[in-house]
Amino acid sequence: MAQSRKIPVTGSDRSLLGGSTPTGSPDPREKIQVTVLIRRPNADEVGRRVEQNLAALPKDRQHMTREEFQKRFAASEEDIKRIESFATSNNLDVARVDRTQCKVVLSGTVADFSRAFDVKLALYKHPAGTYRGRTGRIHVPDEISQIVRGVFGLDNRPQAKPHFRIFEKNKKAASPQATYLPTSLASMYDYPKGLDGTGQTIGIIELGGGFKMSDLQAYFSKLGLAMPDVEAVSVDGATNSPTGSANGPDGEVMLDIEVAGAIAPKSKIMVYFGPNTDIGFLDAIDAAVHDAKNKPSVISISWGGTESNWTSQSLDAFNQAFKNASALGVTVSVAAGDDGSSDGVSDGLAHVDFPASSPYVLACGGTRINSDDGKVTGEVVWNELPFMGATGGGISDAFDLPPWQKGAKVPPSANPGGRVGRGLPDVSGDADPVTGYDVLVDGTSTVIGGTSAVAPLYAGLVALLNQGIGKPVGYLNPILYTKVPNSVFVDITTGNNGAYKAGSGWDACSGLGRADGQKLYNALKAG
Repeated sequence: MAQSRKIPVTGSDRSLLGGSTPTGSPDPREKIQVTVLIRRPNADEVGRRVEQNLAALPKDRQHMTREEFQKRFAASEEDIKRIESFATSNNLDVARVDRTQCKVVLSGTVADFSRAFDVKLALYKHPAGTYRGRTGRIHVPDEISQIVRGVFGLDNRPQAKPHFRIFEKNKKAASPQATYLPTSLASMYDYPKGLDGTGQTIGIIELGGGFKMSDLQAYFSKLGLAMPDVEAVSVDGATNSPTGSANGPDGEVMLDIEVAGAIAPKSKIMVYFGPNTDIGFLDAIDAAVHDAKNKPSVISISWGGTESNWTSQSLDAFNQAFKNASALGVTVSVAAGDDGSSDGVSDGLAHVDFPASSPYVLACGGTRINSDDGKVTGEVVWNELPFMGATGGGISDAFDLPPWQKGAKVPPSANPGGRVGRGLPDVSGDADPVTGYDVLVDGTSTVIGGTSAVAPLYAGLVALLNQGIGKPVGYLNPILYTKVPNSVFVDITTGNNGAYKAGSGWDACSGLGRADGQKLYNALKAG
């Protein structure tokens, strides 16, 4: 097609990853794939469908089926043809089209992509690995500028990290203060008895590592439980690939499966493995959200990165994916981060982690617990800095204060300007490695903490709630903040995560507090 002037893609501006060192240029003949995210027809209606459910309790909510969503909101054939025409005119091939996800995947050489999108690609070395990167903005012809919502894959930097912390001897203590099996925590947290996740599917997102069936069989045998049905799903070529080291991503994968599976042992657990790039992460989430075969009712995510390291187009695309999940009745629980209020950034400012900062996810923060005779005797905000981490939490720079959070007395950001935005976390649970989780990773019994454990803990609880209520609770945040009594939560009033202190009611290090599972179930079921 005839091309006119190039228009910058909104939100595509990108800076180098901190600590990156240029090492040269990629081979211009190298074949790569790039995903073009295009507009969704009737997108405003997705938001209206979500808003219609905000004031309703689970028993009264009307969620779309995945089949209905596809028929109503799939990308138009006309828009796809225009992207295909753009590809042809730029010597690019169409590798794959997904109308439901509104994605067109293009294939071609580095040189052709550089010309087509008016970018300069270079190679960089970074402590997290080598990557192909870009700076500045991506450009597209005026003819398709209104269609394109994002372009992903030109830059393949590592986008996220797992939020788990292995207990390390001699860092602060010679041995953990106490360790817990997930089933013990479920009992102490009063999770509803008589429910086991039957009929539910839990989706887990992973960006590396893998699991071994022999480890899972041994672990659940130790718990006296039949092993859940666990399956791996390959996304964008990523696979279930155990590294053999508990200190690597295997620790994350096994923690997620073992915690969620121990809470809801009769649920089906689908583990979606994607590459650790922005598009690999997004594709894994979309694969779970739109999985019409397995139909996850809850998704657990324990990976993330500081909000400031994401492009606006990525933030928007992920947030839309979580809004889609909400319309479908899928709850998404996300770890809030393990580096305190700085989120690991050394600029002296407060930062929050994404995707936990999306208003469409349940952000899960961390505590340290004390117990005696199988009962919790005290809970404080997890903060073992500088030794073994601290819970993330704070005020988003990217997302405004949601309507349902306006009554929570969210404080201004600790940063200059005092912005009042989306506050996180929403809920909390045991995350301190000193009171960590007993898990089995690569044949070794290991004690792991981190908010990575809290996300699957709540995902397991949601599976129980869905089973007991008989339909998905879905987008849980508005209900937690505006519909259930304060007595559902154990208020965490002691501790801090750096810039933010715990106090009565919601705070930016423990959220609403720790949910009492039975009380939450009773409130949701009774209405």
